[in-house]
Amino acid sequence: MSTFDLLSLRLPIVQAPMAGGPSTPALAAAVSDAGGLGSLATGYLTAEAAQTQLETFRSLSEGPVSVNVFVPEAQAPAEADVRAYRESLAAWAEREGVEGTIPPVPSPGQTEWDTYADLLAMLVRTVPEVVTFTFGLPEKDVVLSLQAAGVLVGVTVTSVLEARAAVSHGADLLIAQGIEAGGHRSQFDQSAEPVEVTALELVRSLLAELDAPVIAAGGVDSEASAARLMEAGAAAVQLGTLFLTTEEAGTKPTHRAALLSGEARRTVLTRVFTGRPARALENHFTRQMGEHAVTGYPHVHVLTGGIRAHAAAADDREHLHLWAGTGYGACTVESAASVLDRFASLRRGDAPHPAAEAGTP
Repeated sequence: MSTFDLLSLRLPIVQAPMAGGPSTPALAAAVSDAGGLGSLATGYLTAEAAQTQLETFRSLSEGPVSVNVFVPEAQAPAEADVRAYRESLAAWAEREGVEGTIPPVPSPGQTEWDTYADLLAMLVRTVPEVVTFTFGLPEKDVVLSLQAAGVLVGVTVTSVLEARAAVSHGADLLIAQGIEAGGHRSQFDQSAEPVEVTALELVRSLLAELDAPVIAAGGVDSEASAARLMEAGAAAVQLGTLFLTTEEAGTKPTHRAALLSGEARRTVLTRVFTGRPARALENHFTRQMGEHAVTGYPHVHVLTGGIRAHAAAADDREHLHLWAGTGYGACTVESAASVLDRFASLRRGDAPHPAAEAGTP
């Protein structure tokens, strides 16, 4: 049974796990040391690499940490769709003069991050305070094994239906991902259209029906937006985009510069980069490939990897996946501790924050 409690946080702030580089042990440690809950992302990592990140965090901080795991897709994408997308991508790249290798369509066994079982075994051994799951529902025995080791288990959900399933599998807490959130949608069925529900609406719906603490995610760009979610009963709020431009984040320089540029780019939900719906800054890639987009994670992620890597190396923001939530305009160059200072009014004293009492695990 876990000894960690969300109400033990001095600040009810959770750093979102951001796979692919932005989440670093230094960022997680800085957030935890400042009174929040830092997170590590295991997406695209082997179990060994993920364990090294966790050990590095422990060397930097004595605070709590959350580790996020991608649940493998329940169904493989339609091969015909993925092949059609590859053909469209190759034709577009040649026509536009876009550089970067486009590999053959990968088979399911060729995905380099297919290490779910190894990750789970490592987490049972190392016992982080919290383990959260994204992209699907962990099996009941997985939840039980982590809880038996002393880990608090959370599941990221985008609807009441998903939340019911998570609770039925024994989840200790729910991360309510509103439509405003940057990066991948955590919906269990990648082929479904994203549910257009705000974080505030989702928090209210979940708490009206389910007896589980809720962490609100999406659109948290200020103390005021966080306070509204706490007043609705959230036990904590999760910030992602604001941490992308912090000193401790491992965000690619091109991505970081785009967030800070002041350009009036809108954010869009798109499948063009990975085959899963994800919110990003609109650019040439999202505009040109949008009509060809298919459901196809993780295969499309592999197909576009060369183009994205070249864009990052060439400082080309028009062909890079610029994940961003709707509140990205509040990003600045600062430390993670400085970000948390923006939410100082939410700081808890000796007694729990009144608005968080409904979320006691």
